[in-house]
Amino acid sequence: IIEDVEDAVERISDAGTTILLVEQNAAAAIKLADRAYVIDQGGIVFDGTAEELRDDDETRERYLGV
Repeated sequence: IIEDVEDAVERISDAGTTILLVEQNAAAAIKLADRAYVIDQGGIVFDGTAEELRDDDETRERYLGV
């Protein structure tokens, strides 16, 4: 079912519709996202593109465990 949801989100996004996706599976979210926000204890600790998050080893390891 996860792959079905990912496929649906990708199709909707490809059609030009903006999507706000709240996801605990960081790897899936980064794969689908154009932009990413990481929130910790109610505050934004990262705000950037998905590519920037993929390249930010410290943030990924500290907050996402990936």
